[in-house]
Amino acid sequence: MGDFNLTPSDPSVFILMGIYGLEAAHLWISIPFSMCYIISLLGNVMILFLVCKEQTLHKPMYLLLCMLGLTDIATSTLVVPKALCIFWFNLKDITLSGCLTQSFFLNMVLVTQSSVLVTMAFDRYVAICKPLRYPTILTNVRIMKLGLVGLVRAALIILPLPLLVSRLPFCTNRLIPQIYCESIAVAKLSCGDITVIRMYGLVIMIINMGLDQSLIALSYGLIIRAVLRISSKKAHEKALSTCTAHLCVMLLYCIPSLFSVMTQRFGQGIAPHVHIILANIYLLVPPMLNPIIYGVLTKELREKLGRYMCRVWSVKA
Repeated sequence: MGDFNLTPSDPSVFILMGIYGLEAAHLWISIPFSMCYIISLLGNVMILFLVCKEQTLHKPMYLLLCMLGLTDIATSTLVVPKALCIFWFNLKDITLSGCLTQSFFLNMVLVTQSSVLVTMAFDRYVAICKPLRYPTILTNVRIMKLGLVGLVRAALIILPLPLLVSRLPFCTNRLIPQIYCESIAVAKLSCGDITVIRMYGLVIMIINMGLDQSLIALSYGLIIRAVLRISSKKAHEKALSTCTAHLCVMLLYCIPSLFSVMTQRFGQGIAPHVHIILANIYLLVPPMLNPIIYGVLTKELREKLGRYMCRVWSVKA
């Protein structure tokens, strides 16, 4: 509670409170944060390296996996280092420009990630429902273009939000009960009218959560219908095996995201630290588990990783 009496003299400085209500446990909380970050970096860097190294993995599916890995690395890197500074060194100050910059890039990465997940769902739809046309519909060049479109779309969608927040007048209270900056959380500290910002935030949520996840659900609905129509048991199992890793990853990203948003919007009775922990689980756990899921469930990737590790060990021996 002592932090609430420490209002920064500089009006451009805000204070990130960390996990409010669990300040005494910050040092212990930093351990799972650090582990998630290290595992996420190692796993995603390994997949990126393996796909770049192996010519046989230069396929749309693995290019999409690389894009997802890049967004995972960016998400963790935008959150964890600042969180550890708060947990370990009590460095809670952040300028308004720094806060809005972090918020912009974090939200842009998350919206880009959503676009990648939509493209991955479409990739599996074409692979299962239109296998003969797959090489012509989804080429490596087309996948790269779709990734670029997703990045530009995210930047254009998110950019107005920090610009609107930067024009607001702020009160003496500049304490943010979080470990990272979020534009809406900063806007709530303003003395001005934030109706437009709230409405725009809702529009972003509808686009990111509503539209994108509806497209993902539609793709997998069509995939399930196509799989159920397959009469051959062998073909049935093969179709399911190609989608298992993708479906697990989709659920891994979509369920925590939906749960986090629902608790923020309708969970007024939930303790503040629960809201913060749920928001951070959504940002940290999927990037950590994503490479593990693909490494375990994707046969080709698992075999390439095994061969590469054997070559490394043989060279060392």
